[in-house]
Amino acid sequence: MRTEDVLAAIATGLWRWDNGAGTVTLDSEAARMLELPPGTRTFPESVVRARFHPVDWNEINGVVSLAIAEGTLAEGRLRVVDDSGRVVRTVRSRSKPVLFNGAYLLDGMLQEVAEPTEGTAARTPITGDWRRSREAFLLDAGRALAEARSTAEVLRVAASLSMPGFSPDGLAVFGAAGDRLRIVGHHGHQSAGDDPFSDMRLDTEHPAAEVVRGGRAVYLPSPEEYCRRYPTSWPLAQRLGRQSWAYLPLIVAGRTMGAWMAAFRHPVAFTPDERSVLTTVARMLAQALTRAGVAESERELSLGLQRSMMPVLGPAIPGMEVAARYVPTGGGLQVGGDWYDMIPLPSGRIALVIGDVQGHDVRAAGLMGQLRIALRAYASEGHRPDAVLSRASRFLHGITDTYEKADYSSPRFATCLYLEVDPESGRIEMARAGHPEPAVRMADGTVLMWPTEGGLPLGIDPDSDYPTTRLRLEPGETMMVCTDGLLETGGHDLDTGWARLREVLENQAEHSLEELADSLVQAVHGPVSHYTTGPLADRREDDVALVLLSREGVPGRETPRRTAMAVAQAEPERIAAARQQVRQLLHDWADPEQVDSAVLMVSEMVTNVLVHTDGNALLTAEVICGSGEGARRLRVEVSDSSDELPHKRRPGEMASSGRGLMLMEMLADAWGVDPRGEGKSIWFELHESGKPVSEAAPGL
Repeated sequence: MRTEDVLAAIATGLWRWDNGAGTVTLDSEAARMLELPPGTRTFPESVVRARFHPVDWNEINGVVSLAIAEGTLAEGRLRVVDDSGRVVRTVRSRSKPVLFNGAYLLDGMLQEVAEPTEGTAARTPITGDWRRSREAFLLDAGRALAEARSTAEVLRVAASLSMPGFSPDGLAVFGAAGDRLRIVGHHGHQSAGDDPFSDMRLDTEHPAAEVVRGGRAVYLPSPEEYCRRYPTSWPLAQRLGRQSWAYLPLIVAGRTMGAWMAAFRHPVAFTPDERSVLTTVARMLAQALTRAGVAESERELSLGLQRSMMPVLGPAIPGMEVAARYVPTGGGLQVGGDWYDMIPLPSGRIALVIGDVQGHDVRAAGLMGQLRIALRAYASEGHRPDAVLSRASRFLHGITDTYEKADYSSPRFATCLYLEVDPESGRIEMARAGHPEPAVRMADGTVLMWPTEGGLPLGIDPDSDYPTTRLRLEPGETMMVCTDGLLETGGHDLDTGWARLREVLENQAEHSLEELADSLVQAVHGPVSHYTTGPLADRREDDVALVLLSREGVPGRETPRRTAMAVAQAEPERIAAARQQVRQLLHDWADPEQVDSAVLMVSEMVTNVLVHTDGNALLTAEVICGSGEGARRLRVEVSDSSDELPHKRRPGEMASSGRGLMLMEMLADAWGVDPRGEGKSIWFELHESGKPVSEAAPGL
């Protein structure tokens, strides 16, 4: 008996579909089932397609593509319709697709099956409600996996997926690395520590290893099938009480990066439609894991860069206490252009450096690291503060100029404040390159922004000079240096931002230095840790670096309150800063009229130096405490390099000058002019009248 006769006896026909040629060859039984003329004949593809329900025909290409990808049979159920479009029967198709010149060739069989035929909307596994549920599920799954930002989050999303009609209750993701395959995450699966297959070689007889080796899915619809194909790993799988398993490759850009296992407590036949859903989920899962891996690598790179470049303080300074904070701006990279450093010097002194490279990107962080190393090298060579900054400016100008010539980006600059501290005496020498000036809180709680001469930011002019400013930090006094992020955040400028911090410095006099550092940062950002990340970090506008330096010891009872600043011929605007400085120094003076008088006399004295000499003016002012209540005394000196002594004049009513000495004679308790070896000093004194005010008046 011929094979065709045997197949016809069991209502089974043969067909060949040549997708490239656009033809379908049917034997007599297959032609009968499709309501076509009997006999073995070759029909145009359009003729055969007209005999299938259009919804079912549209599914065929997807089923064939899935079978080609998995190397399995293409199976499906198709509804046959007559000329009027009425469904007359349902046939089951099983065929083996083969790719040939970009098209596929299917050799298979058609078998009639018992299915309801009433109506044209019969619900089969690939149509109707199940199909709509599948599409909705895949849309939701794709959206959830696309939003996952880490491997752990991707695995949580995958574990929560509720597939239409056959949701797995256990899953595991295997990652391939070299010749090893490891479980990188699991849910409802054996703990990795108890599973001998949680870390295995790729040549292991295990379904996940076979999937990674061949790049094709493995479906195990029953325990018997699992035991037959993988007897080595079956004892472990048997303990877990599952009935069906699907192992699918995780493929990205043609590379198999691992495998995904979905296990079921109920039997699953793994129909073409179910395999299609699992394959689509596996593709989305592979993409999500790849994105999460890239994001985690970038975060790890950022954290590694942060750890290697994070500002740190050195060993304790004898006789001094230091506290520091670094708060990066919001965004992915948790290190920017701000930094601070503490450098032991060959002389036994300590250098404190704080700076800010322009920008908040990776290049700013890189330049910060290079500049920080250069500053350490110059300081360790024993150079003075002005020389350290001059060399650093030439260094930064050189490397940024190289970047510009290479067309990487525009040149960058950096602000910097360099302090050389003598712990034993409290003497500090400072050089400033475009950076905010330091602030000093004196032993009695008075807070002043300390006037510090400076030059251009580093990297702008390789020949810039950086004059040195000197001061002495007395026992009980605290100096604050910071970057502009601490001052200008929240819509503030340098003046209003300083006023905000000045209040914190004044009100936290009894707190420890660490508590004061936290309070200063909280005044700008709210409660934050030293290295804040998360939603709060995203609201920050600029990096913040802060260093507090306090000299230990009990302040003397008669330690004077003092300030000093230079006003250069080219900086007449600093006369306003001199007036402000004196007003801050006298913030708790009893008589406001005396404060106004002192400010007026200082303005006259400094202006006279700039107008009538060719040199600069050096202002020093101190409040000296005497014995008894209300016995404080203000002494102000303005020095210059001219030997010409001032003399009284009698200006007319319309004269614009000549009243400086007359004002001092009228307003000061004492005044005088002292010749010096080179130049002279003009001074005045005011004796406080009345009781000092209990609360500090605003200094700005």
